[in-house]
Amino acid sequence: MKTQLLQILLPICGIILGGVIGFIFGSIQNAALARHRKLQKEGDLKSGWSIMPGSMRRTAFLLAIFGAVQLACPMFFDGSNIQWLVSAGVVIGYGWTLLQQLRHHEFTRV
Repeated sequence: MKTQLLQILLPICGIILGGVIGFIFGSIQNAALARHRKLQKEGDLKSGWSIMPGSMRRTAFLLAIFGAVQLACPMFFDGSNIQWLVSAGVVIGYGWTLLQQLRHHEFTRV
């Protein structure tokens, strides 16, 4: 019974964990975008090359989070293909933040 329960709960937990990671990453990206737009509006951008400063650092942070999750929660990465559900959760979480940003942009433009 315990094994059957784990077979049901682990995929759900994997999607939720991935969704939380994706949502947090998307929120950090949105905060950086808001800061960039503020600097652009104030005219404080140093060069055209600094379109999204710090994006490589944020991406490295995301990869570090993935590494930490793999070390802390090895049951998601034991060969049972739940790692794909964690990745799908990341896409869902990050996609949700992008959708919210799109909705906000659409309503503020009208």
